[in-house]
Amino acid sequence: MQIIIQHMKKYLPILLISAVVLFMSSCSKKNDTNIPVELSDYFPLVPGKYITYNLDSLVFINFGSSSVIRSYQVKYEVDALIGDSLGVKTYRIFRYIRNTESNPWQPDATFMASTSKSSIQFVENNQRFIKLAFPLTNGFSWKGNSYIDTYSSNSEFQYLDDWDYAYDSIGSPVSVGNINLDNTLIVNQRDEIIGEPSDPGAYSEVNISKEKYAKGIGMVYRNFYHSEYQPGNGGYVADGSYGITLTMIDHN
Repeated sequence: MQIIIQHMKKYLPILLISAVVLFMSSCSKKNDTNIPVELSDYFPLVPGKYITYNLDSLVFINFGSSSVIRSYQVKYEVDALIGDSLGVKTYRIFRYIRNTESNPWQPDATFMASTSKSSIQFVENNQRFIKLAFPLTNGFSWKGNSYIDTYSSNSEFQYLDDWDYAYDSIGSPVSVGNINLDNTLIVNQRDEIIGEPSDPGAYSEVNISKEKYAKGIGMVYRNFYHSEYQPGNGGYVADGSYGITLTMIDHN
């Protein structure tokens, strides 16, 4: 018994040190995997916050028989908090536009954005989109267009029906234009082809939508395209078809 006690005394300091190391390692790993991330980290809504983009707008002309790309610069700036109730804060956002950097900014549109712990919603042209949703986990999906009337027979937005928004590449670095960003995420919204677009004698529809967000900045890239091709009358792209690409060039 005395020999056993002596051995225990000899190795007790080592055992204590090992226990402390294991405990600290466990705490470190726990903290690394449970760092709280808020939706607002990727969509900060603070009065005075702005992002400037190059905007490439795809427009169909000549009764839908051809298309052109028109380029501008636009700036989205958070103006003010206009509502705060039941854990939901609503902000007004102004958009300004100009043809080139040498031109003065002109007021262009007004939007609303609401933030809560469960989602961030953006109202554009009276249509409410759920841009981000909790939890921030790769593969998590939600119905981003669920507030939009896509089911009425006279709705202009039937093509937005049942879109599944899903997270991808959360926390990954990415380059947007000439800007390198350390921590971003992708929201894949739609990648759909109906029919055969290469066949001029058949109906087809294409819907593509993807957005990228950077932590501490907001949306840094958006690619959206919707077209509906009708084969009659020699073939044309129907009204309501368009495309836009927003690429961030500046922010504060």
